[in-house]
Amino acid sequence: MSIVPAHRPRRRFGQHFLHDPGVIGRIVAAIRPLPGDRLVEIGPGLGALTRPLLEAVGELDVVELDRDLLEPLRARCAGLGALRIHHADALAFDFAALRGDGPRLRVAGNLPYNISTPLLFHLLAQAEHLLDLHFMLQREVVERMAAGPGEDAYGRLSVMLQYRCRVEALFAVGPGAFQPPPRVGSAVVRLVPRETPAVVVRDEQRFAEVVRRAFGQRRKTLRNALRGLLEASQIEAADVDPGARPETLALAAFAALSNSFTPSSEPNP
Repeated sequence: MSIVPAHRPRRRFGQHFLHDPGVIGRIVAAIRPLPGDRLVEIGPGLGALTRPLLEAVGELDVVELDRDLLEPLRARCAGLGALRIHHADALAFDFAALRGDGPRLRVAGNLPYNISTPLLFHLLAQAEHLLDLHFMLQREVVERMAAGPGEDAYGRLSVMLQYRCRVEALFAVGPGAFQPPPRVGSAVVRLVPRETPAVVVRDEQRFAEVVRRAFGQRRKTLRNALRGLLEASQIEAADVDPGARPETLALAAFAALSNSFTPSSEPNP
């Protein structure tokens, strides 16, 4: 039976409420929630995913920005378990504080398309406190997250996420699964933070800056994209071709470029 929203979706919150029971079932099956899991849902909306997760786990934290959804959500989930509602912006939410001294968090949600990328980076900064993440996102974003070197979708998001997480695109979801239907396709993705990063990086801020600059203008070669940050000789010393384009480089190459900095090669402020 579909959950039909009585709440009018708000464009400013990027709300598209999931209502397809088949898709909801597939997401829950992918998450495999178990009693004792410390599960957190971002953007529970009308509770389509909240209800089965709460029933499976017995207690659930949810982060919701829209104040008008809080009481309807509480009412829909009454009697299913302990629901802890955090009225907050997920982009500023402290997931590390929520974890406290407990087990690492399992995070899930149907993320608003308009904040998905900054929210992923916000979560990435707290990855040590997270056990896994299951998200519904715009299909194009999931393709970028999971892409490898040489693929059209490969870019900054691919590199930064795969440095800290294993990324697995699970399945596509059509617009009809939502109310109102979005104009783009969606997909579900699984992220599992790595115990140790995929490659050795001496300075993560420097690594992030190299990746950001490299993909800032995709058509430029590394020689031009990293001008003022690394000289061509330093790029060559990292065993990377200065004439290569960033979308052809694997994680290890970006790590080598980042690690090639010496005090004398620091860019001028």
